[in-house]
Amino acid sequence: MDMEKQQLVRSATHGGVAALGVGTFLSTTVLLALFHPFGGDAVKSAILVMASTAAVISLADIFWQKVHLRPSTGIDFAQDSPSWSRAIQKLFGLIVTLCLIGSLYWLFPEYHGNFYDRYYRLLQLILPFWLVAAVPYFLFIDRKMVHPHDGYWHMAKLALFQWNVVDGTIIRQHLLGWLIKGYFLPLMFAAMCNDIDKISSFNVNVFGNFRESFDLIFSSLYFIDVGLVSMGYLLSLRITDTHFRSAEPNALGWMVALICYQPFWSVFGSAYLNYGTGYTWGVWLWNSPVLYALWGSLILLLTGLYVWATVIFGARFSNLSHRGIITNGPYRWTKHPAYLTKNLSWWMISVPFVTQGTAGEVLNHCLLLVALNFVYLMRAKTEERHLSRDPLYVQYALWIDRHGMLRFLRLVPLLSPLAYRPPIAQWLSPEWSSSPPSPEPEARPGPREPSLLK
Repeated sequence: MDMEKQQLVRSATHGGVAALGVGTFLSTTVLLALFHPFGGDAVKSAILVMASTAAVISLADIFWQKVHLRPSTGIDFAQDSPSWSRAIQKLFGLIVTLCLIGSLYWLFPEYHGNFYDRYYRLLQLILPFWLVAAVPYFLFIDRKMVHPHDGYWHMAKLALFQWNVVDGTIIRQHLLGWLIKGYFLPLMFAAMCNDIDKISSFNVNVFGNFRESFDLIFSSLYFIDVGLVSMGYLLSLRITDTHFRSAEPNALGWMVALICYQPFWSVFGSAYLNYGTGYTWGVWLWNSPVLYALWGSLILLLTGLYVWATVIFGARFSNLSHRGIITNGPYRWTKHPAYLTKNLSWWMISVPFVTQGTAGEVLNHCLLLVALNFVYLMRAKTEERHLSRDPLYVQYALWIDRHGMLRFLRLVPLLSPLAYRPPIAQWLSPEWSSSPPSPEPEARPGPREPSLLK
């Protein structure tokens, strides 16, 4: 391939759609703050914010971007192959899948605590309507699918003991995709509700003082982040091309991702990566108002860039999965803008190099933070390996390697391994494509409180 003539791949989410989405998210949040229609009920407020944002993004995607006509949806509106039997089996497969996820919530003590009470209330409020809407949706989409025997159909066959027609690969990807939703959605939605409580308790008069307004801005940025992510996990539909194309297939990818989130972070982080000194940037610079404002502004800038990396996904963000290649926004400059800005912000927040301890303690805390940075490097590498099964991602990554903001890294001997290495054998194989011929399934950490985990 001629690298000079190589073009940047078109992004799965248009920047204008993402802007409409975050604009709707923010305007709905402001209206809730002004009129309090639910009397401070964080769950209903969160549902309204997510629903209005999802509606605007979906309508813009369909009527403006025509995403429903993309081959990657697996839908061909020119065909009509209705099958009541197949559609009913898929609905049964959906119910079986939900029962499996629910049984995991019942089994594991982690999900018995009151932290998840709001998530369970979310399910009580929306699940009945969601299941009713699933009936006409499945009936319509099934008759238009090019390859209708998807993960739900195979799940039904598995539950009915018709194992001779079950494809283990499709089942595995289907279950992995739903395991991702079942694990991350409770965390993100609970965090979103906690952030709604936190933001609603702030006094708007704090904007006259940077020290007081910093916490509000910081919390608001993460509220946008977890809110859009929660919406993304709920809005995975073929007709909007936001479905799960594939889930991370390797154990290493899952391991380096999950240790960054609760409850795993509580164990792993405190035991192995506790780099905090208690002497954070705010304590360090409290008596220097100008430096405090400059340092805090840089933290907010990095956090804002991190949130931008979520916003630009529209309704397609999801950990450990492929839901379309994003190449605009901050991804126009580097493959992993969220990880880069987040890790830089942790250095500025914790300032492990500034401590009241000994030189050995300084070195210890810095090395522990470097170790956490390495975890994120491994997350980036495992994600690249997964996404490189799609030739569009390979094309994008090669373009970034030549034109990206950090392209100089491949010229530095010690850092050259950070450069992208395309898996040529997989890339050239016809089985790897953004529109695979076989059925597809529907398919961030840190030392923070749950409301800031991502």
